[in-house]
Amino acid sequence: MSAIIIKNADEIDLMRQSGKLLAQVFKMLEDVVKPGVSTLEINDRVEDYIVNELQARPASKGQYGYKFALNSSINEVVCHGIPDKNRKLKASDIINVDITLEKDGFIADSSSTFVMPGASRKTQKLVKTTYKAMWAGIKEVRPGARLGDVGAAIQQTAEKAGYSVVRDYCGHGIGRDMHEGPSVMHFGKRGTGTLLKEGMTFTIEPMINAGTELTVTKEDGWTVETLDRQLSAQWEHTVLVTADGFEVLTLREGEKVPG
Repeated sequence: MSAIIIKNADEIDLMRQSGKLLAQVFKMLEDVVKPGVSTLEINDRVEDYIVNELQARPASKGQYGYKFALNSSINEVVCHGIPDKNRKLKASDIINVDITLEKDGFIADSSSTFVMPGASRKTQKLVKTTYKAMWAGIKEVRPGARLGDVGAAIQQTAEKAGYSVVRDYCGHGIGRDMHEGPSVMHFGKRGTGTLLKEGMTFTIEPMINAGTELTVTKEDGWTVETLDRQLSAQWEHTVLVTADGFEVLTLREGEKVPG
């Protein structure tokens, strides 16, 4: 991973632009992600919207040889699920849709876990707790804090609810490149890790498992699953360190910082 890059005011404005556009993509998806739709259909709709409606670029396409505009991770898939025309959503599924968007040279990265209408209460609890854990981490962001504070808040929220935090994958700095420094772990100890400074931009994207935190990568070289095949959920936002706290650059329409 490359060095940590502090963004200037002009670069932050461009990051805001990319973040707002990506938030629009997720708003559009609210009417798209539903039972019976294939993950490839979701991918194709997103790519068309980003390219033709927003005049932007799906940044994951072509990155590291990846062929699609998003990752679609269903149920026990932790991350990097590949869109597939034959994989249609079932009424009880959950699916994490992870999208990166580049506009005018700057990239935003975000994901949502969509819950199908027939998902059990147990499944819904995992998704809600993961969202809560992400926000617990985000709310630790301010100049002078450390990344260990972020990780500790996420870990405490997840483990208190009886879940585990995936340790094989992490958040990352982002800007002109999809993956910049620092690495953002979703577990840790307060008072440790990278010191946060105004102008840093990075993702916070905890992956929370119902069972073990251990994962396995499938033979396709991309798809990561829970080792015990239990459910996994994820949420992600791109965050800016401001002079006195944080700004969520990928905040959705109608989404508010929890109290």
